[in-house]
Amino acid sequence: MKINSESRIHHPLEQVYACYRDNLPQIAPYTPDIREIIVNAREELAAGPKIHNIWVADRDIPKIAQSILRPEMLRWDDFAEWDDAAKHVNWRLNIPAFPDQVRCSGRNAFFADGPNATRVILTGDLQINMKKMPGVPRILAGRIAPKLESFIVMLITPNLEKVNQSIERYLDDKIAGNA
Repeated sequence: MKINSESRIHHPLEQVYACYRDNLPQIAPYTPDIREIIVNAREELAAGPKIHNIWVADRDIPKIAQSILRPEMLRWDDFAEWDDAAKHVNWRLNIPAFPDQVRCSGRNAFFADGPNATRVILTGDLQINMKKMPGVPRILAGRIAPKLESFIVMLITPNLEKVNQSIERYLDDKIAGNA
């Protein structure tokens, strides 16, 4: 299932790009449903850094799902390879709770949208292998996967846009001396 999101952030390209690349842990308090973003590894390369961030969700698990989901399942690994000249990042997500069942990857591209604004275009792909999901009958897996992928994309697309809004608020606060 394809993931597409486009947002406009009212700050110059260089500021937005650098903030995305270097300040995600500081963005977490501005982002609904995110407890923290941990930089697990960072390697400086000629084209741009290679970064492994761990995102930790800040959501209550509904009572009905508490027997299946544990709090440590509400985290994911974000592996990002930045291209500073082209102003984009290729990323891949790994969900430790479902390492063989979920594949998600894509690109965020950053473009100047006037002198004081940046357009962020996210494209990606989400695939869920229901045949490897515990408790899902193989006969139903093929029919369930597209519906589940569509549902997840509908849920995460607004959250992707909220990250961009959070970056804008963080940069606003930084300029105002509040961050």
